[in-house]
Amino acid sequence: MTDHSEPKIIMYGLSPKVCDTIKKARRWLEQNNVEYRFHDYRADGIDADLMQKFIAELGWEALLNTRGTTWRKLDESVRASINNADSAAALMVEMPAIIKRPLLWAPGKPMLLGFNENQYQTYFIEV
Repeated sequence: MTDHSEPKIIMYGLSPKVCDTIKKARRWLEQNNVEYRFHDYRADGIDADLMQKFIAELGWEALLNTRGTTWRKLDESVRASINNADSAAALMVEMPAIIKRPLLWAPGKPMLLGFNENQYQTYFIEV
């Protein structure tokens, strides 16, 4: 019997129209026949509970993209106020473009943040 359920791997990020890293990561998954579901933070949203799961596993510092345009455009006082998991989580839920991407979540595996071909190769050898 064939399992026609939804792919168990989820890629979180922003539309490939606005994020080249997502575009590269999705291309890699498709070229390597890895089934996944894409969750667009802007279109599909992100809630505080899901953000807490991400933070619990990866840490808020890793998730918060302080190198991107969204962070740089924030007022200095706002940036200075992001100094713990709660303040970072609130900001990332409010402004999902500030979350580092992509984030991959596969059952039974640690979450994987960012895109690197070698990391993906290693991550999916067992999937």
